[in-house]
Amino acid sequence: MSLDLILKNGRVIDPSQNIDRVADVGFAGGKVVAVGDALSADGADVRDVSGKIVTPGIIDLHTHVYWGGTSLGVDADEYARRSAVTTCIDTGSAGPGNFAGFRKHVIEQSGARILAYLHVSFAGIYGFEPSLMVGESHDYRLMAARKAAEVIGANRDLIVGVKVRIGRHASGPAGIDPLVVALDVAEEMQVPLMCHIDEPPPSYEAVVSMLRKGDVLTHCFRPFPNAPIDGKGGVKPEVLKARERGVYFDVGHGMGSFAWKTGRAMMAADFPPDVISSDVHAFCIEGPAYDQLTTMTKFLVLGMSLNDVIAASTVNPAKALLRPDLGTFKEGATGDASVISLEEGRFELEDVRGVVETTDKKLKAEGVVIDGRWWHPA
Repeated sequence: MSLDLILKNGRVIDPSQNIDRVADVGFAGGKVVAVGDALSADGADVRDVSGKIVTPGIIDLHTHVYWGGTSLGVDADEYARRSAVTTCIDTGSAGPGNFAGFRKHVIEQSGARILAYLHVSFAGIYGFEPSLMVGESHDYRLMAARKAAEVIGANRDLIVGVKVRIGRHASGPAGIDPLVVALDVAEEMQVPLMCHIDEPPPSYEAVVSMLRKGDVLTHCFRPFPNAPIDGKGGVKPEVLKARERGVYFDVGHGMGSFAWKTGRAMMAADFPPDVISSDVHAFCIEGPAYDQLTTMTKFLVLGMSLNDVIAASTVNPAKALLRPDLGTFKEGATGDASVISLEEGRFELEDVRGVVETTDKKLKAEGVVIDGRWWHPA
């Protein structure tokens, strides 16, 4: 088979197949065709990526890319180029009342792939702005179970699950009850759920104890209050039980949900995240989260290996999404790739409390392949 595109001579790291070596990656018809040595060009678009790292397409499991439809949305295509992300998972920006607009005006117009967790609240995250914070889960009247199920059923090509936000800011007087509604929808439609957790009440333990195998707890490395660790730095028992039964723990950095102190305690307890994500939105893209590669770099600083950091941004989120065609270079998989490098220098990386760690290496975007086509970062 003749190839459309070859990424040549890069360090290919594909944790889904335990590959870490210099090789070529070939694409045709929007799919991965081969990982091998000296693949035949034969008219293909050949990109020499010597000295660069080539991974399956990076998946950012927590983004907000309903640009123009919500106050917190960022442009998915600009973000994809900036952070070598091929697939943005929008986590509840839209609810059943406005998903049609998100689909038509943003998702279908985007070059970057966008999939979505549908918010159980009717209008999604509609009141999120530094000067105006209205938790969309405060009001029971907005819990749109029937309509959410209807919209999921009509959009299964794009909707990967249900989103709900729980905590003092997000659900306020409604407490944990919106999670009950969201779980009911997820059970009815047989899809996973992603749950946001912020400050108590309710407690981290109460929320995580309700999650099922395959569900995602995002903001899993958040600071006190409602951290996953106790005052002595130990991992809370309900957190350990949740991992044992198959709950995914996702970073979801954002503007309030990653602390160096929590990260160091969790890593010391041998509890790395399953998934690394940025929770990029309009109010954290210029700090403290910035983007997916910056968030991934923070976990290199915390001691995760490069291969494990890449796994937490490729094959692991693909598993959470129930999308085995993503996050891998297996033959026949979706033809996505991220080309990145480890830039050397002096880089200061802040957490959401303003604590700064310094590193001499930082991941940098060098190129993006989506559906077998080459993009280059702007």
